[in-house]
Amino acid sequence: MTLVNPNATEWIAVDWGTSNLRVWIMGADNRPIAQTQSDRGMGGLQPNQFEPALMSLIGDFLPENNRVPVLCCGMVGSRQGWVEADYQAVPCAPPSAMTATRVIAQDPRIAVYVLPGVKQDSPADVMRGEETQIAGLLHHDPEFDGVVCLPGTHTKWAHISAKEIVSFRTFMTGELFSLLSKQSVLRHSVTTQERGDGAWDDGAFETAIQDAMTSPQSMATYLFSIRARDLLTELSPASARARLSGLLIGMELAGARPYWLGQNVAIIGADANAELYRSGLLSVGLDATIVVSREMTLAGLISAYNTLKEKIK
Repeated sequence: MTLVNPNATEWIAVDWGTSNLRVWIMGADNRPIAQTQSDRGMGGLQPNQFEPALMSLIGDFLPENNRVPVLCCGMVGSRQGWVEADYQAVPCAPPSAMTATRVIAQDPRIAVYVLPGVKQDSPADVMRGEETQIAGLLHHDPEFDGVVCLPGTHTKWAHISAKEIVSFRTFMTGELFSLLSKQSVLRHSVTTQERGDGAWDDGAFETAIQDAMTSPQSMATYLFSIRARDLLTELSPASARARLSGLLIGMELAGARPYWLGQNVAIIGADANAELYRSGLLSVGLDATIVVSREMTLAGLISAYNTLKEKIK
């Protein structure tokens, strides 16, 4: 049972990704009065399951005689999501609720809106969810001018100027790490423990960053050498994991050099991943600021809701 008075619910902020669903119940002052989440991400739902998945989290917070706006961001707006929300083309401001897609819900107590993503025609690229975090950064720091790095399964580097997303590139670094560490021959050498578990080798990580940035064309042989060193010199699983991570992030930094070189860089991400990217940038002489991704997501949704109020007047 919720201890929150449903009549205090002004609107609901939703971050709906592939694997998880996060919800903030918002009061009239744009402050969360409750938070809840589940593992019912977009990737595991059929079209008729989205509304029940959402209602299982928010039903107790809805007033009986009022319709509450529900503002969603993330993969819920993908082609396989609840509704396909359009992309806005760069250069553009982070999408606001003025271009949100309305979802017709069965429950009369909710009015659901899904924020659009952002696309880049050349070179072809898309983002869905990260643009809301960028909006959150600009909500907190409207004068930010520089580059935003958003580490994750598919890491984004976005150039921000004059409050617009000018251009961006995506790197599949996180997905490559998962595939290599779990499904390739390297699975026999790499520990499953992460940096925060104490199983880490900073020296191996930093050396791998430099190796990959100096000779990214040698990546395939660098990767196999992890297995070879394990067989011949009993390379520790912690060192193997750190070296694999460093090689992949170093290759990414080499590819993203036009974005970060000489720029003001903000990293939006979870603590451990964000620290790895900051360490990588420090190794090439660039310090970056870390901001917490969950806080930026909510700030971006708040910024979008402020425009939604104008749209539904």
